[in-house]
Amino acid sequence: MEKHEHYTYRITWSAEDSEYVGLCTEFPSLSWLASTRTAALDGIEKLVRDVIADMLAQGETPPEALAEKNFSGKLVLRMTPEQHRRLAINAMDEGVSLNRYLCARLAG
Repeated sequence: MEKHEHYTYRITWSAEDSEYVGLCTEFPSLSWLASTRTAALDGIEKLVRDVIADMLAQGETPPEALAEKNFSGKLVLRMTPEQHRRLAINAMDEGVSLNRYLCARLAG
């Protein structure tokens, strides 16, 4: 399996262009317009494959695929003390830890 197949792809409709847009999360500056969803996916995959080949030929390292990254499950947030206090109060009101409260809010 080629490396480009491990990347995260998304197809969306562009009302402005009246076409489907193929996108790759790991290469946010790339896109591919096509008249069908399948053609948009094929186009963005080929474009990413070509960009990876160019990067490797130039001695550059392509981005790591999100699917292959290891995530720790830990996230550090910075917020104002007022926000922290308000969220802590909300969590207490719901009878859950601040961590559980924030995870539920982020998932919803």
